[in-house]
Amino acid sequence: MSNSPDTTTYLRDLARLRRVRDRIDREYAQPLDVEALAQGVSMSAGHLSRQFRAAYGESPYSYLMTRRIERAMALLRRGDLSVTEVCFEVGCSSLGTFSTRFAELVGVPPSVYRREAAQASDGLPPCVEKQVTRPVRQRETPEAGSA
Repeated sequence: MSNSPDTTTYLRDLARLRRVRDRIDREYAQPLDVEALAQGVSMSAGHLSRQFRAAYGESPYSYLMTRRIERAMALLRRGDLSVTEVCFEVGCSSLGTFSTRFAELVGVPPSVYRREAAQASDGLPPCVEKQVTRPVRQRETPEAGSA
């Protein structure tokens, strides 16, 4: 592999995208927006969004919300926090947006998930529970009839 300017730029951008993804994974509960994420890696917000989507298949905001919903699912399964408390705990500032996004990713509203999930995952080892309860976007689900 040659170190052409295009290759060097691509590898540098890829490293910056990994730093952004790692920051989202670490700081999902903090107020994060694309501008702040882009500034942290010396990219424009537009360039970051395009490159992130090309590398990971979704926008930085979508990735952030998925991390927040994954964490919310774990907190709701635990059962000791209300839906509102979970919403704010994972970094969402709007209960309506949180509930809408949760229902889009998980298929049921957070209140229903909280009620049903505790019973569904009883007895599963944590490593298995994490895998089977991970949110799956509608575009990731297998199409009906395809095998």
